[in-house]
Amino acid sequence: MNINIEMEKTDNAAGGGEIYDLAIIGGGPAGLSAGLYGARARLKTLLIERGLFGGQAATTDHIANYPGFPEGVGGAELAERMSQQAQAFGLETVFGEVTGVKNDGGLKMIDLSGTNYTARTLIIATGSEPSQLGVPGEAEFRGKGVSYCATCDGAFFRNKDIVVVGGGDAAVEEGIYLTRFARQVTIVHRRDKFRATQVVQEHAFANPKIKLIWNAVVEEIKGGQVVEAVKLRDTVKGTTQEIPASGVFIYVGTKPNTAFLGDLLQLDDRGYIPADERMHTSAPGIFAAGDVRRKDLRQVVTAVSDGAIAAVEAEKYVEAQREAGVTSGRK
Repeated sequence: MNINIEMEKTDNAAGGGEIYDLAIIGGGPAGLSAGLYGARARLKTLLIERGLFGGQAATTDHIANYPGFPEGVGGAELAERMSQQAQAFGLETVFGEVTGVKNDGGLKMIDLSGTNYTARTLIIATGSEPSQLGVPGEAEFRGKGVSYCATCDGAFFRNKDIVVVGGGDAAVEEGIYLTRFARQVTIVHRRDKFRATQVVQEHAFANPKIKLIWNAVVEEIKGGQVVEAVKLRDTVKGTTQEIPASGVFIYVGTKPNTAFLGDLLQLDDRGYIPADERMHTSAPGIFAAGDVRRKDLRQVVTAVSDGAIAAVEAEKYVEAQREAGVTSGRK
């Protein structure tokens, strides 16, 4: 289903009054995949990114589980390949911070720091960010022992000692997963019991590779070129201890990048976007893809899949609008 709709003019649109068929906010794997599929379908497609292409993936030194790269691939390299491929099909890109989005008679009006862009359909692919501890050493050793994704990085810590920080389902489940590789996994939690579901806790308690440290918080992550130790403080006694570790996996929550949306569409209680398997949100013509969606698995491969589906659905939406005689967003 390839369609080629000529650009129209409207007083509300920027860039000479052009209306894009599809606008994508976010240039991570989901956004770049959507851009590739949208541009390849001959939709006039604009991708808006606030930083560097690739999102969190671009900050990952080595991605070992993306299909087609048996030796693995650097996150920055993969992002560059994705962006080049999408732009080769005609994807337009612009860099800046989106400060707001609104529906105007069916058109999507995107405020990019005072400059407005207009599109018939919109894909939100702004991702999410792991909540950080904010302790010394965390930022310095990110990618050098500090990680927020066991599935991404666990295999690098074979037969090593790992610290997992957190007490919810994500922390405990990922701690269990890491025992496949590590010699020992120490789960550090600031309280005296987990928040994880009972069955997950039971699996952790029964695993001989898991050690638990209750009522403790991380004060510092230490090392030379890579992580070597973690300094902990007992929240009850106030004492400190240092334990050796080659890796620190942090699971104290994530935060979706959706604050700029306001009341444009429905969000869940954590700020994520509920979207169905076709990436449809609560607002017609607006789709969500990647880590910003409410979902269980957040990986590069799932983000790319989301982006492709969202772009195909956007193409169907544009075609349906055209067949219904909606050419400018207003009948």
